[in-house]
Amino acid sequence: MALINTEEVSAGLAGMSGLNAFRQIGLMLGLAASVAIGVTVVLWSWTPNYGVLYGALEERDVSTVLDALRQGGIEAKLDEATGAVLVPKKNIHDARIRLASMGLPKGVSAGFDALEDKSSFGVSQFMEKARYQRALEIELARTISSLSNVKNVRVHLAVPRQSVFVRNRKKSSASVVVNLFPGRSLESGQVSAITHMVSSSIPELDVSNVTVVDQRGKLLTSGSANLQIARTGAQFEYINKFEQAYIHRIERLLEPILGSESVRAQVTADIDFTASEQTQESFNPDAPALRSDQTTVEQSSGITNGGIPGALTNQPPGAATVQENIGDDVATVTPSSSQRREIRNYELDKTISHTRFSMGRLKRLSVAVVVDDKLSVVDGNTIRLPRTPEELTRLSSLIKEAVGFNVQRGDTVNVMNSSFTVPEAPEPLPEVPIWEQGWALDIGKKILGGLLVIIVLFGILKPIMRSLATQSREMLPVNAAGEGSAATGGAEGMAEDTVTLGAAQNVPAISAPGSYEQNMITANKAVEQDPKLVAQVVKNWVASDG
Repeated sequence: MALINTEEVSAGLAGMSGLNAFRQIGLMLGLAASVAIGVTVVLWSWTPNYGVLYGALEERDVSTVLDALRQGGIEAKLDEATGAVLVPKKNIHDARIRLASMGLPKGVSAGFDALEDKSSFGVSQFMEKARYQRALEIELARTISSLSNVKNVRVHLAVPRQSVFVRNRKKSSASVVVNLFPGRSLESGQVSAITHMVSSSIPELDVSNVTVVDQRGKLLTSGSANLQIARTGAQFEYINKFEQAYIHRIERLLEPILGSESVRAQVTADIDFTASEQTQESFNPDAPALRSDQTTVEQSSGITNGGIPGALTNQPPGAATVQENIGDDVATVTPSSSQRREIRNYELDKTISHTRFSMGRLKRLSVAVVVDDKLSVVDGNTIRLPRTPEELTRLSSLIKEAVGFNVQRGDTVNVMNSSFTVPEAPEPLPEVPIWEQGWALDIGKKILGGLLVIIVLFGILKPIMRSLATQSREMLPVNAAGEGSAATGGAEGMAEDTVTLGAAQNVPAISAPGSYEQNMITANKAVEQDPKLVAQVVKNWVASDG
């Protein structure tokens, strides 16, 4: 069954010719608008839903990305308002995987490679320095973008012109803005690595003059004002990692014995971050050693002048006398003197030690462990049994060995048995409604487009054509009857000509004879409204009379 009957269309066109020019123009505009609406609805229903593949790309990457997608058979277009690359939503993941395999998009412009393409002939020294600094910023951004958490980076360098005088020199500075992937963050070690890498790439650039900011405006580097807070945060992080390592060690030891959900442990570590140095010098008196020995001996002999100091002593000596009789019985007396001096130096055993105590020394360790009851099945029912003191003592001994328990340090270990609360089963995740799924939206658009087309056909076009067809059927017999009576003066001729006209116009003829005056009035109206139709009737009369 056709949507619109062919006879109704023909009759509607014939009835349309009976309207005045204004109504014909309005009717044609309405039909054209209906057809345009139907075509627009069909195109809209069959057009896929586009999603944003990349929101903002460099100009050099846009054409490359579009060509790569079209070569891969993926329809893509560019949003002129925002500059985003749009692809059908069902092909977004495939498009990103394909572009990633091709190394697209590049993300940043050329660095030092751009210096090779630009000739320096006729370029000022200022422009050369500006190009070099810009290329250096791009190269640093490329390096930082290689980190897994970083999406893209911008680097700004402030390199002052250096003076020949040392006291007038200024230090360089740098700012780094990182755009991270959703749900990612940079650890303190990664931020420190970025700052050290940038400072090592620029002359006269200290690490403290490098600032790192994320896309939310959060300062990732700590300045000199927050140095003490940064140290405290580092100490807290160290203590947390230290305690977590002991907790992991305890749970890993007890889980095979008690079960993965039957043990909970907490460790508190008292760590001393005080840095101290000690120098000690000690002697061993029991092991002396002779270092040096010096002995001095003095001897003298003969008579020496002497006396009481004064005038008499300074007088010349008197006449000498010689002893005439010298015999064996006479002994000669010779005066003499001797002196001995000895010096000995001993060295004691001496030890000098210099000790520097490192930061982060463990002063005390406290361990708390809670274990669940034993589960046993009796007659198909699960019951809980408390653990015996012997079991708790055995577990406490294992924990002490695992953590390196030290009594002199003041360590404590406490193991307690308690019934754990059974966790409730998590609620299942709600299913995604059908109307929020991608394929449902496409099907809904097609169904809605089909309904709109059906409404346009049956609600607008078909009633209009039916109305025109009805108007044509009402007009043609009356017009034919009036023209037949005016020519022949009888109802029989009018009926025959009406049948002929009806056959020619594919409209069923209806005989409606009337009085002569009424037929003349009807014929005059027909001539005024549609002279072409009257001319066709007269032409048929002439042809039939031959």
